[in-house]
Amino acid sequence: MFDVAPTEFLLVAIIALVVIGPKELPRALRTVGQWVGRARGMARHFRSGFDTMMREAELDEMEKKWRAENDRIMREFPAADEPKPLEPPQGAGDRRQEPPRAEDRPLP
Repeated sequence: MFDVAPTEFLLVAIIALVVIGPKELPRALRTVGQWVGRARGMARHFRSGFDTMMREAELDEMEKKWRAENDRIMREFPAADEPKPLEPPQGAGDRRQEPPRAEDRPLP
């Protein structure tokens, strides 16, 4: 995001050493580090909240699509109150097969 070249970093370090002084520089760097840590924590919290909102919006959108598809299927295939009796396959006619009689079966 921020591109800091090594020469720019060296220039900032030299200016900080001259302005703040070698005695106060460690405490100043520690304070800057704490601020950066807090800023990163707030950015992480914001990003996680934003990601959660996006996931919820996507789930709501998917739920609407599923509901619409379910409604379409239910209109296309309405549920019957009474199950229809099974019809014999075509071509079977009135010919019914009787089970083989005991005398017709081969002996073991």
